[in-house]
Amino acid sequence: MGEDIGNGVLADTRSAEECLPHAQELVPMALVKAREVKGFPGRWKMIISKLEQIPSRLSDLSSHPCFCKNALCKEQLQAVSKTLKEAIKLADLCLKEKYEGKLKMQSDLDALSGKLDLNLRDCGLLIKTGVLGEATLPLSVVGSSSESETAAHGHLKELLARLQIGHLEAKHKALDSLVEVMKEDEKSVLSVMGRSNIAALVQLLTATSPRIREKTVTVICSLAESGSCESWLVSEGVLPPLIRLVESGSTVGKEKATISLQRLSMTAETARAIVGHGGVRPLTEICRTGDSVSQAAAACTLKNISAVPEVRQILAEEGIIKVMINLLDCGILLGSKEYAAECLQNLTASNENLRRSVISEGGIRSLLVYLDGPLPQESAVGALRNLVGSVSMEVLMSLGFLPRLVHVLKSGSLGAQQAAASAICRVCSSSEMKKMVGEAGCVALLIRMLEAKSNSAREVAAQALSSLITVSQNCREVKKDDKSVPNLVQLLDPSPQNTAKKYAVSCLATLSSSKKCKKLMISYGAIGYLKKLSEMEIPGVKKLLERLERGKLRSLFSRK
Repeated sequence: MGEDIGNGVLADTRSAEECLPHAQELVPMALVKAREVKGFPGRWKMIISKLEQIPSRLSDLSSHPCFCKNALCKEQLQAVSKTLKEAIKLADLCLKEKYEGKLKMQSDLDALSGKLDLNLRDCGLLIKTGVLGEATLPLSVVGSSSESETAAHGHLKELLARLQIGHLEAKHKALDSLVEVMKEDEKSVLSVMGRSNIAALVQLLTATSPRIREKTVTVICSLAESGSCESWLVSEGVLPPLIRLVESGSTVGKEKATISLQRLSMTAETARAIVGHGGVRPLTEICRTGDSVSQAAAACTLKNISAVPEVRQILAEEGIIKVMINLLDCGILLGSKEYAAECLQNLTASNENLRRSVISEGGIRSLLVYLDGPLPQESAVGALRNLVGSVSMEVLMSLGFLPRLVHVLKSGSLGAQQAAASAICRVCSSSEMKKMVGEAGCVALLIRMLEAKSNSAREVAAQALSSLITVSQNCREVKKDDKSVPNLVQLLDPSPQNTAKKYAVSCLATLSSSKKCKKLMISYGAIGYLKKLSEMEIPGVKKLLERLERGKLRSLFSRK
């Protein structure tokens, strides 16, 4: 559409209202000629049936209230007129039998049939898209800012309609304009984007031209990242062409397609669909060979997919474990390493076979080395927490497990510290191991962690201490720490939000053999807390309460 119809300047200056009768006059002329042709009867029968539909489409178009105000109508009428003239010309050639050859004429007639299909489809789409109802106002009549906004809105709707209407080259021009507009004002484009526009863009992802595919995926990437069109993109079938671009697109195409999948894979349903469409293998290949941005996006996509339990085995069969461990060791960006650690954490969450695979590929060593950074992150510690129960204490010690845990408890994010405390709970299955954890310097750090703002962090720190304190050496260290009793007494708070109560009771019961600790517990209000907790049937509460109350009585008598 928008092509020259052969009438020079006149065709460019006529309005839609003037172009309409010209097209309407050509229809009966084309039909008369077509019905006279005797050769190629099958093809001409089909062409005639399409020619007969044109008057009603033109009538629908011209009866729209905004028919004369929109450039698309004029361009559509020009395209229809050009096709009708071609039909008349080919009919004349067939009647006079003056064509170059039978095969050539068959090809020309098939092309004509395709153009008629396009004209009929475009006329229908022009009305369905609603673009005619939002005709662009001429700049000369735009006064107020609201009118200016309406004009811009109409222009965007027209631009989006051009992605659906006309020949591929016309769509390419519209795509170029859309890319430029989105650079300047993406928000306005998103505000007028409809499902039919999304469908048109998805279709352009499969265009034969690599340039069109690259520009289209750039737009789709922006739409995916906006967070406002994900469901439409997926329902309109964007995943298979995106995966093909990841597999065999240009460098820019691969990058934009991978970033699009990264955003779309955030929902479990879409993550499963990406696996179903064969997306895992090209994504793992990008992790191996892609540039820094594509590698990080692919790693994040696979991390998102690995959050879905039922596809983890498929990921493992595609070699993801080795790929993620390699990313931990050699990832270009820090973000790639973080996504790899998160992926390994997901994979090892509940599947013992996958844990063994990660261990056999050297995953523990890579995770520990990754933790040597200045701000250890939760995911790597979480992955280690999942793995420690599947290897011997000797192996963990030989790899430097405990010094890394201390480093995390000192310098890691709160989530990382919480995962480290949880790992201590899992690894402390013997007195010997508890003693080594204490000697490494974890006790004082866990006591400080009892002051964390996060309830879950306080809970797991108290749980780890309740395990470590059963070894006399660790118990002495807890008693010596001025913060231990006050922090633990605070965790006797009976509120439902406080889930560390039972571990605090366990720790305080062990410490209550010390007179000094007992006095501290009483002075910090432990008896009042324990009286409230005694109604909640928490193990050890009543026994600890009796012990403290006896101590309080003795103290009173001794004063007298």
